[in-house]
Amino acid sequence: MHLFIRLSLCLAPILVPTRANAVSPEDRYIATRDAAVVKFARQMDAGQTGDAVDKAEAAARDDLKSQLTVILSEPARPGFAPAQLNLDTLYKGDEGFGMLDGLRFDAETGKGGAKVGQAADGSYVEPKAHIVVTTESLFTRWLHAHKAWWDKGTKNVPQQIDAALKFEGLYTQAISTDAAVIDFNELPITKPAAATSTYAFLAGRTQDEPPDLADEVFVAAQANGKIYIAYGTIEPAVHISACTAIRAGYTRRAEVAEEKFRQKRIDKQAYDKLGKLREQGDEAFRHCFAERAPQQPAFAEATRQAQVLLETALGP
Repeated sequence: MHLFIRLSLCLAPILVPTRANAVSPEDRYIATRDAAVVKFARQMDAGQTGDAVDKAEAAARDDLKSQLTVILSEPARPGFAPAQLNLDTLYKGDEGFGMLDGLRFDAETGKGGAKVGQAADGSYVEPKAHIVVTTESLFTRWLHAHKAWWDKGTKNVPQQIDAALKFEGLYTQAISTDAAVIDFNELPITKPAAATSTYAFLAGRTQDEPPDLADEVFVAAQANGKIYIAYGTIEPAVHISACTAIRAGYTRRAEVAEEKFRQKRIDKQAYDKLGKLREQGDEAFRHCFAERAPQQPAFAEATRQAQVLLETALGP
């Protein structure tokens, strides 16, 4: 009997990690990314800078790109360069830190069909369009990490996918590194059969007050377990002079009020009663633009270009 017990114990199955406990490729990607962020933050805090550190950071991003290439298995897009990592930097605190985890395809041409890169006159030709792809689960993780990304008092990105794709702040955080994205108008695109949901809008960018015209389109789609975000410049831009004039009127009133206050021709109480004229002007401009833009011929053309961009983003 004792011998039987010993043999039974010896023959007991060896426990191995189950599939449920195994580290998924996405878990490995997140762990690799977070470890790199911590590593470079410590080096920066210790004053370790220079070419060697920058090369290590670039190598870390290359590794992340390789991992996402396997995870996403995305085909090439005609007219677009090979995919790059959408993360601009792993240095916490740098402009561009915290962008959406995904692969980005950049158009090979810019405005007017010019080749991307250094032009003969010394200027740089920017890609006219970009396509960013990620998985639904990576997108959901990113939303969770950004639920309190901006300071208190500034609205942060919603935690539901559909709501997030309609939130203009998402696009500033996810893909824009130097200017806020402004959603002027939703565009009436047709939802492709492969997509479960889509959203498209006419856009501009700003570092201060809203721009006078919309010269970009953004499209987003949830399809096949992935999230697609594409954006690009449009020709012609959508410009409405009447709306610009409305804002200019508010701006003039604000300038007059500020001058009177500086000259002490009105007191603080009287000045405050005028309200925030510049903000009112911005609101009036955007309301006017949203109301009048759909009647502009350029609006229909922007919608067409957004539709083409979305179909390119989703691929064959």
